[in-house]
Amino acid sequence: MKGDAKLRLRHVVVEGPIGVGKTTLATTLAEHWGARLVLEKPAENPYLERFYEHMGTLGAVRGNPLALQTQLSFLFQRVEQLKEIGQPGMFEHGVVSDFMFAKDAIFAMLTLGDEDLALYRQIYRRHSAQVSEPDLVIWLQAEPDTLLARVRRRGLAMERSLGEDYLQALGTAYHRYFAHHRGAPVLAVNTEAFHPDEDSADFSRLIARIEAFEGPFEFYDPPDRPDRLPTPVQRG
Repeated sequence: MKGDAKLRLRHVVVEGPIGVGKTTLATTLAEHWGARLVLEKPAENPYLERFYEHMGTLGAVRGNPLALQTQLSFLFQRVEQLKEIGQPGMFEHGVVSDFMFAKDAIFAMLTLGDEDLALYRQIYRRHSAQVSEPDLVIWLQAEPDTLLARVRRRGLAMERSLGEDYLQALGTAYHRYFAHHRGAPVLAVNTEAFHPDEDSADFSRLIARIEAFEGPFEFYDPPDRPDRLPTPVQRG
């Protein structure tokens, strides 16, 4: 899918819940535009695997004893990555990332108890004032059962404990955040029947939609292509 296109925006973020296809799409967009790719690094979070293990044991979103450590580790990781993005010359060819700074706050509201959340917010506010907004957020969406199927398909061991209830709560948290969002322009994309991360024709449709984007918020819900629809059953 690589082309001669150039990214006219300095920083594009691909966001959305677990399993929606952020990293794959961000990688493809960066290659298409010849932009620098900046990905979050879950494998470098020393608490994440044990956080997921406790989630499976507890069977609940809140009450996880590793939640605060996990969220703060991600927060400090993003602070360092966004400092790197802000260095002189970084935007020469554009940047595509698979996270926005506020991502961690969305997860924190979902997983932290009241006292830990209050502490987290103090630390978050201290750093958020130094973070610049991206030029465009591409918010990928899908239903919880679709997300769960995609998570199961990629087969990461640490994600085995993730269930549909958690993914439902996470999707709701994203909707709540963007309902009150007043920052970067947002292009929301329904990926139920649209797969720009793995289908070249859908990717081309997304590029055209990005180029036509006027903002500040638009929702793109393309119908499935006729060539992908199942053949009707002939009855006789």
